[in-house]
Amino acid sequence: MSFKIKKFSLVAGILSASLLLSTACSNESAAGNKANNDGKGNKVVVDIFQGKVEIADQLKALTDQYAKEHPNVTFNIQSVGGGADGSSALKAKFASGNAPDLFTNGGYQDAQTWKAKLEDLSDQPWVKDAYDGTLDPMTMDGKIYGQPTNLEGYGFTYNKALFKKAGITELPKTFSELEATAKKLKAAGITPFSIGYGEWFVLGMHGINIPFANQKDPDAFIKGLNDGTAKIEGNKEFQQYLKLLDLTVKYGNKNPLTTDYNTQVTKFANGEAAMIQQGNWIQPMLDKLNPNMKLGILPMPLNDNKAETDKLAIDVPNSWVIYNKAPEADKKAAKDFLNWMVTSEEGKRALVEDFKYVPAFKTIGAQGIGPLGEEILKYSKEGKTLSWKWMAFPDGVSQEIGADLQEYIGGQKSKEEVLKALDSSWDKLK
Repeated sequence: MSFKIKKFSLVAGILSASLLLSTACSNESAAGNKANNDGKGNKVVVDIFQGKVEIADQLKALTDQYAKEHPNVTFNIQSVGGGADGSSALKAKFASGNAPDLFTNGGYQDAQTWKAKLEDLSDQPWVKDAYDGTLDPMTMDGKIYGQPTNLEGYGFTYNKALFKKAGITELPKTFSELEATAKKLKAAGITPFSIGYGEWFVLGMHGINIPFANQKDPDAFIKGLNDGTAKIEGNKEFQQYLKLLDLTVKYGNKNPLTTDYNTQVTKFANGEAAMIQQGNWIQPMLDKLNPNMKLGILPMPLNDNKAETDKLAIDVPNSWVIYNKAPEADKKAAKDFLNWMVTSEEGKRALVEDFKYVPAFKTIGAQGIGPLGEEILKYSKEGKTLSWKWMAFPDGVSQEIGADLQEYIGGQKSKEEVLKALDSSWDKLK
């Protein structure tokens, strides 16, 4: 996906150092059991469910600020992510009758899955301010069902000080250059990669996206997988991705399959490795663990054609959506909060300075987004982007793919076996 930003700036990534499951505010039960604003000043409790544990503290602070300005509204926030299965947790809340009023959705296939439960937001005032393309994930049948949270991008985030220590002056943009960089770092006594393959999403979403997004026509390829006319087995880009995966394991930390997200990021922040497969969402965590790190982001190259490899995977990670069967007072308060968040001075400041979000709205400036956000902004402006295709996968496929690739890393599957397994996982859930 490419975004038209021209003279406007994007805003930076909203992710904090908190990696714990966070439940904030009150413990009031869900939509049907809450006191609602009946026009006589009764309290409205807006239940929020969101999948970014990295911004749990920041979101709590922002909702507290809104509540100060709107004393009849309070928030009950549950943040599930960072390795926990947020999708299953959200489905469980709906199944138990405790549906949240406001939650996040990944868009595309995820939007289709949840469409029957989503409020139409086409008439909201912020719609006109969104960057071109950022509303696409939640647009169905000409209607807009979600507000984009931000833009995010990823590749191999790297520590500039460690690169300098190893004498690396030319940044690697191709597979061979990345391999040479890894060898040079190792020779200098520096572990090249901090890898956390104990987390399925690092492999089944972010990692596997690279060969999908590098297809000549990614959407046609996914359609082919769904109708049986295409296969992962024998596909050049997927074979290349396994070589890239092998490279990170060969030059990565020990025990990658027992290294979780928190440990992976902490190792990188502590200078125990020079590169990490993560994106600008780790900026707030890095700021807390090791302030003033000099950082950049490198592509995840599959081959030696720089015209193809010098790109970062950049897209809208999630959108805010509203449950269409929530009490009317709750829906009204949720809509007002979303608008306030992207139009008020306090909301816009928090999204950039606290959340470190690269914004999806032309009306929000990009000052103070941090070095990783600035890299995402630079690649976006240059149009050197790959889209996030896992959002078009059938429900459950990313988790299956993540498990398949973990078995490959653990030596339980050969290259040929894992590529066949990826096809089988897709066929089982398509």
